[in-house]
Amino acid sequence: MEINSAHITFCTNIYAGESWAAHFAVLKDSFPVLKAQLSPEKPMGIGLRLSNLASIELLESNRLQEFKQWLSDVGGYVFTMNGFPYGGFHHTRVKDQVHAPDWTTNERLDYTIRLFNILADILPEGINGSISTSPLSYKPWFSGADEREIATAAATENILKVAEELRQLKDRTGKTFHLDIEPEPDGFLESGPEFIDWYENILLKSEKLSQEIIKEHICLCYDVCHFAIGYEPHAEIIDELKKKGILIGKLQISAALKAKLPASVSERNAVIDTLARFDEPTYLHQVISKQNDATLVRYPDLSDALADRENLDSTEWRAHFHVPIFVEDMGLIQSTQSDIRTVLDYHKNMPFTNHLEVETYTWEVLPASLKAPLNDSIVRELQWVKNILES
Repeated sequence: MEINSAHITFCTNIYAGESWAAHFAVLKDSFPVLKAQLSPEKPMGIGLRLSNLASIELLESNRLQEFKQWLSDVGGYVFTMNGFPYGGFHHTRVKDQVHAPDWTTNERLDYTIRLFNILADILPEGINGSISTSPLSYKPWFSGADEREIATAAATENILKVAEELRQLKDRTGKTFHLDIEPEPDGFLESGPEFIDWYENILLKSEKLSQEIIKEHICLCYDVCHFAIGYEPHAEIIDELKKKGILIGKLQISAALKAKLPASVSERNAVIDTLARFDEPTYLHQVISKQNDATLVRYPDLSDALADRENLDSTEWRAHFHVPIFVEDMGLIQSTQSDIRTVLDYHKNMPFTNHLEVETYTWEVLPASLKAPLNDSIVRELQWVKNILES
């Protein structure tokens, strides 16, 4: 869908299937159904997620041309891709391996450049192309500041190699592409201030590329869920980025879990027991807890927070579990839907990107009470966004 010059879609990391054949089969089955309900008269965008395996397979034989023809036939187009998860993302234990291989490796570099070459071939004229990616690496893998500093330097060098590749790609195709770094709790870059500090004091200090080239091709992926987990002030972060000339390449529209923790022990336990239903073994569900003195305590996973449930100084938990964006009140717990409304209202008044992507990928591991047929859920989420932007 396109609303007020912004392209709006969903991310296909929602679908299981790591091979290209499996992923394409699901797309062919579901996308025409979605388009008929959401954008019957006009082309509809797709936020494509390809595993490393699928990206290799898509470039074999005549598969990419077949995909392009299918897009033309069904009225679809790809303008953005999710290059964060490299390997298996469904029906396997992902957890911290979602960051592997990280940006210190050639594997991550080669995979990302391959994705951009695919996108360059299928991106329509007149649209910029984006790929979101991991926040360099995962902090718990490194034992101290010195190790993280070395890894950050290596990761930054690879990010700069992508920027140079994208400059050359623009020269060859006339199209503009940007890599969008996605901060996440416990990532090397996990907040707005950390991203800005890295961008200004490490990335832009490189003498290999001009600041103009870097700013055009390396941007921020603003995942509302991730920023909401950290209790970040959305308008202030977006204003600061604008002031510094750092672009938001893509807005990922997603909701986290949140829960106020009552003083009453029995009521508190009831809330935490409800949150415990979301403790599942596939994905990382980092928790950031606000304390009585307004300081924040970070837990690497929901299970770690649950183990510290007796900490009565905690007044609120927010957990990295992407729940349906059209649901706010879930009884004893809530979602960060209000953060999405805040960001979308800001965007309506002062647009800051033209790539919007709904990213709820947890349908298979949601509690039964929140599950619904997948196509119905996708339609409902995108319609919810559309209603806000057009109101």
